[in-house]
Amino acid sequence: MGELSKLKGLGPKSEKCLCEIGINTREDLERTGAVRAFIKLKNECSIKPSLNFLYAMVGALENEHWTNIAKSEKGRLLMELEGYRELEEMLKAEGIEIEI
Repeated sequence: MGELSKLKGLGPKSEKCLCEIGINTREDLERTGAVRAFIKLKNECSIKPSLNFLYAMVGALENEHWTNIAKSEKGRLLMELEGYRELEEMLKAEGIEIEI
């Protein structure tokens, strides 16, 4: 068991998925951000994450249970996630490839 699975709300399966996309430490997760990490998981991980994984990553960084995050920050996180998707679509339409 590594560092990530010791964070509140993340277990060995979550850690395995995060390591698969190059997030191996709390610092990696902080630097990447929960929303960007979630997008990378959806695009690159062998197991597709649910929104609960997004809430768990935010909770892990804030030392909160993921259900509290889902209740208190769900709207903000979904808007941020949608913003990334819209930006990616706009850039693709202009022929610009980005790495989230």
